Amino acid sequence: MIDPKTNEVVRTGRRKTATARVRIVTGTGKVAINGRPLENYFPTDTLRTVALRPLTATQSVGKYDIRVSVAGGGPIGQAGAVSLGIARALLETDVNLKAPLRTEGLLTRDPRMRERKKYGQPGARKRFQFSKR
Repeated sequence: MIDPKTNEVVRTGRRKTATARVRIVTGTGKVAINGRPLENYFPTDTLRTVALRPLTATQSVGKYDIRVSVAGGGPIGQAGAVSLGIARALLETDVNLKAPLRTEGLLTRDPRMRERKKYGQPGARKRFQFSKR
């Protein structure tokens, strides 16, 4: 959806329990996540690479200014949510980017979720230690 006031494309990405609201506007390539620069928010190169994969897949690095509001989950889930949000926003700005994004698998939401803990057990699958006597 395009915000008529600011001319920004606003899209949502989710991964595990993380949710990212991504705003993209044409610019110089600045990326801010929760008001912080990308390098400060995602300290490792792996997380930065995962988050910006849609831009590298479409050769769009440096063409858009990106502001992200992300909440929930951990760093890996948040990086995946940012990636999906950026991919969806790029698709809305240019329909011709669908093929490279689809071949990289960036438009598909990862459905894997954490399994719930069961009663009478310490975790989802782990059992308490069995004692015969």
